[in-house]
Amino acid sequence: MSLASDIVVVGKIGAPYGVKGWVKINSYTQTPEGIFEYLPWFLGEKNEYQIDQWRTHGKGLVAKIVGVDNRDDAERIKNLDINISASQLPDLGDDGIYWRELTGMKVVTTQGYDLGVVKEVFNTGANDVVHVKANVGDAFGQKERLIPFVFDDVVQEVDREAKVIKVDWDPGF
Repeated sequence: MSLASDIVVVGKIGAPYGVKGWVKINSYTQTPEGIFEYLPWFLGEKNEYQIDQWRTHGKGLVAKIVGVDNRDDAERIKNLDINISASQLPDLGDDGIYWRELTGMKVVTTQGYDLGVVKEVFNTGANDVVHVKANVGDAFGQKERLIPFVFDDVVQEVDREAKVIKVDWDPGF
């Protein structure tokens, strides 16, 4: 893992669980158990870790990490982000796109107006939303726009190579 953009945070190490080096796992993956499909993990200063065992515990997950053999070892990795290399993520093909790929893309309307650049993507519960930072001197006086990332209704095209998202959106909104 050489570049920050190559790193994807998929979870966080929680509190120690017991005295034999087990830790609680806070997973950010779509299904919590899915976090164990992405090994090895990189914790802290890019140290690589493998999982010896894992299991569900109540509504959460606990794991025994190779080289973490007692409660003191578990305390040392507590609260560290669980990182993986972006190359470990499955290829979504032409039908899907990761949020991380959208960040930094230019957003233009179907009429060709440049709305700005995607600053971040988040989920509202109903749908994903792209937070677009407007260009300096935006003709509509906007500093930012929140645009629903809904294919066909709003998003017409995502060109990965050109890094452009084409949307059907009123630039004054």
